[in-house]
Amino acid sequence: MQIGQSRRQFLTTLSFVGMTGLLRASETPAAEATLETTTVRLVNDRSICIAPEYVADELLRAEGFTDIRYVKIPGYQQADAFLRGELDFFNFFAGGNIQLIEAGAPIVVLAGIHVGCFELFARDGIRHISELKGKSIGLSAAPDALLTLMAAEVGLDPARHSLGERR
Repeated sequence: MQIGQSRRQFLTTLSFVGMTGLLRASETPAAEATLETTTVRLVNDRSICIAPEYVADELLRAEGFTDIRYVKIPGYQQADAFLRGELDFFNFFAGGNIQLIEAGAPIVVLAGIHVGCFELFARDGIRHISELKGKSIGLSAAPDALLTLMAAEVGLDPARHSLGERR
């Protein structure tokens, strides 16, 4: 009496199991309910950050959305436009808008974005963010929260150093 089986027997059995799924009569799935709305409004701020929206376009159409609109709104106005009902979805950096959520704004976070998306540029001679300790820096478009997070990641406390000062 043989208790084990050879690799060839195992693969043959596995192949037959897989074929059974292909040969079985397909069941007709229950018809899905139609969407309440077939329109969705996404942001278009002409940045690379919205690339996932363009990828999602085909997936949204497959789900039944037929009218996909890209509303042109600059980044700094997107949260307000969303809260006014001008957008259905938008990408935002949570650190910049977490206060809105804490204040009770009707925002539901569906997924994370901007992971590894930010870079900090410095003059020659500075090779690591920890070398900014005790130095004053200038900020352009990046929100202060981003720099604070970057500094905290390497052990700097912007509240104790001059890291967060604008010049």
